[in-house]
Amino acid sequence: MLSAVRRRLSTLVWNPEAVQRLPLRILVIVARFCQALGRDIMTGQLTLRAMSLVYTTLMSLVPLLAFSFSLLKGVGVHRQLEPLLQNFLAPIGEEKSVELTTELIGFVDNLQGALLGGVGLVFLIFVVVSMVQKVEESMNYIWQVDAARSMARKLSGYLSAMLLGPLMMALALGLIATLSSVALVQRLMEIEPFGSMLLVLGRATPYALLIAVFTFLYVLLPNTRVKLLPALIGGVFAGVAWVTASSVFTQIVAQSTRISAIYSSFAIVIMALIWLYVSWLILLLGAQLAYYVQHPEHLRSGRRHPDLSALAREHTGLAAMLLVARDFLAPEQPWRANTLATRFRLPQESLAPVLTALREAGLLVETAEGHLMPGRSLESIRLVEVLHAVRGRDDVLPRLRDRWPSRALEIWEEADGAVLAHFGDTTLAEVVRDSGSIS
Repeated sequence: MLSAVRRRLSTLVWNPEAVQRLPLRILVIVARFCQALGRDIMTGQLTLRAMSLVYTTLMSLVPLLAFSFSLLKGVGVHRQLEPLLQNFLAPIGEEKSVELTTELIGFVDNLQGALLGGVGLVFLIFVVVSMVQKVEESMNYIWQVDAARSMARKLSGYLSAMLLGPLMMALALGLIATLSSVALVQRLMEIEPFGSMLLVLGRATPYALLIAVFTFLYVLLPNTRVKLLPALIGGVFAGVAWVTASSVFTQIVAQSTRISAIYSSFAIVIMALIWLYVSWLILLLGAQLAYYVQHPEHLRSGRRHPDLSALAREHTGLAAMLLVARDFLAPEQPWRANTLATRFRLPQESLAPVLTALREAGLLVETAEGHLMPGRSLESIRLVEVLHAVRGRDDVLPRLRDRWPSRALEIWEEADGAVLAHFGDTTLAEVVRDSGSIS
């Protein structure tokens, strides 16, 4: 019963006619993204990676704080680190967050005094880089990137993030606190509508900073080119989700007095671990959303790369050749494998065998820049050749034909002959001349 309902809902959500009805278009698109994210959570990889990052955080949190504290102390804003940490831990309860922050800062002070020599500094950098590398591996998994950065690029990128991230956050919070105490700003707050505007701006600034941090991570960490708009959409989602989860978690903790009674002093650790897990999961979900926004062809299939049927291969191969032929003389928009995949709403891995067959038949070539071009003049490429190329060579079919009933063989020969006769000697050039038929 449940599976039948799930299939029915999936059919409704992915119905092509649904997005053509304007009132339902936005709702259907949102439902598709929600279903895709829900599917990825249920498959378990995102949750497993979030758990792994919680463990990594436990191992590297104090060294990371010590490293950031040392950097911020160099520019005189190290005192901003404590309220930052306390605000992050606020969902576990006001008293618990203050207590845990005090303990962590105490660990940091002890670590600084003991290990910030030459060997200690190398150890701190190693631990911090290992943690960021773990996050990058999760991002590369989400973006389906197999190749990792070189060690030189890793060190330069990670150190830049560790230098600029805490510094920018601390400077931004310090700037906000300074501006709020300026006499001119205080006078403006007494005058409407400037007072209300400044009040709204002051309340919105922390959320804007949070969204900016998520967006920055989504652009920087994956070892691939992430466009700004998808990263921003993922950042907005993660920022709103984090604030919402923070409020909900705070309410749950405030009403869960039994947890403190049962676990006593361990309750603070348990709450902190759960909140760390929720935070990492939100970070990964925002990255997954950014990936789907940039690659909508993966929205329905996720990491599964569906194999095209024989009929779908023929249709896709012919469509690809017509699009490449149409835009062959338009250098401002040459087709690539990824743009064709986006156009067809197919994973690039599902489209690759079709393009490979066309290239091997000499009907399609790929330049060093990745542009797709016709392999011969359009007048010499017949549609029948495209069909044969996509079908490929079949060594099994001739042996099977001897075992078929004669009537079955006649039916298939008649059907296949009708298709080939319909194509006839029509070339790509003839089809492209009627440019209105290709859109």
